[in-house]
Amino acid sequence: MNTISAHLPVQPALNDEIDLAELFRSLWAQKLLIVAVTVAAALLAGSYAFFLATPEYQVQSLLRPAAIKDLDALNGTEVYPLTPDEALRRVGTALDSYETRLEFSRAHPELFEALQTPLRSPEQAFEKFNEAFQMLLPDPKATSLTPYVGIRLTYPEDVQGVSIVNGLVEFALQRERELIAADLQAVIKNRLDKLERKIEAARASYETSKQAKIAALLEADELKRAELQDELRALRQQLKTRRDDRIMQLNEAIRIAKSLGIAKPTTPSALGDEGRSAQGNVIRTEVNNQQIPLYFMGSEALEAERDALQQRRSDDFTEPRIAQIAKELRLLENNREVEILKQRENDDLFLKDLALWREEAARLRALDVDVSKLKLVHIDQAAVEPSKPIKPKKLLILALGIVLGAMLGVFIALIRNIVRRKPDTFAISR
Repeated sequence: MNTISAHLPVQPALNDEIDLAELFRSLWAQKLLIVAVTVAAALLAGSYAFFLATPEYQVQSLLRPAAIKDLDALNGTEVYPLTPDEALRRVGTALDSYETRLEFSRAHPELFEALQTPLRSPEQAFEKFNEAFQMLLPDPKATSLTPYVGIRLTYPEDVQGVSIVNGLVEFALQRERELIAADLQAVIKNRLDKLERKIEAARASYETSKQAKIAALLEADELKRAELQDELRALRQQLKTRRDDRIMQLNEAIRIAKSLGIAKPTTPSALGDEGRSAQGNVIRTEVNNQQIPLYFMGSEALEAERDALQQRRSDDFTEPRIAQIAKELRLLENNREVEILKQRENDDLFLKDLALWREEAARLRALDVDVSKLKLVHIDQAAVEPSKPIKPKKLLILALGIVLGAMLGVFIALIRNIVRRKPDTFAISR
């Protein structure tokens, strides 16, 4: 075989390379095959796009902040402030909540009948369908004039997508209104309870302070009364001691007067002139800056004074202070301020800030905000029935079918060409 091979002509090197002209002629020779495969693929793609694929539609709803006037009734209560942006955020949170969507599906089962199957419960069917919802939020990198919140739904043609989106938006709004109404009532109730606690605390504090004041006044009166009685006893004891001392002085003076024979009041000079005989009328004037001893009053006057002092039962009239003390003790028997405090029929009139608290409580009880008509957001775009489905994209599928069919036809033609060339190459090699 080696001898035969040595005498064979050398094959050109181009046999191992792709001859583009030959390749094109080969593909052109199989043009019917390529066209047939392309047509078949186009028919399959067209059948899927126009007959087999389930059309899917898409609807969306956009919400923007409400006007300030729409929330003025709620903010006017001064107990539950709510800004338009906060209201929009709350509604957006409700729309994004799976719980809200599930409750909406339970409240409106007629809108989700097409999703139910015997093998799945309504909750399981909705959990799968929940993936079709998409929240629309502003791009943080983009500049938006006003914030917005939106929800988009992609659904098959047998589902009422428009009713679902609009109904879900209204359901979320109504739910938020109910939550706001409940929050408002809770806030009002808490405010009223707080005011009532303030009033009760003020009443208790006032009653305590009043009783403390009464006790302080009575204690001060009792102290004053005790001090006056102590002073009265001391004064009476002092007067009694003074009277006893006076009696002793009188007894001593009486003894001296009797020993001197002085029965009537006299003076030292008169006593010295008693032995002299009187000649004519004598007028005697005595100037003496020394106190005359008591016995010069005479025993009769002194005995009379002593007897009067011994018969005295009370010395109170001799001391003006005792009458003053009696007056003060009499005044202390009735404390008019204590009586007035005890006779108060309505202590609330004397509570500080009570009028303001009652005014606030009356204002809170009179609040009547119809939250059911509160416009939380502005529906900038409601969901409307779409004019055409977004899936399938029929022309795109058909174009892809044609391109893929043509590629497949060319590939098959190339494979056939390679298969045909292999026997010839093998024969030449031999």
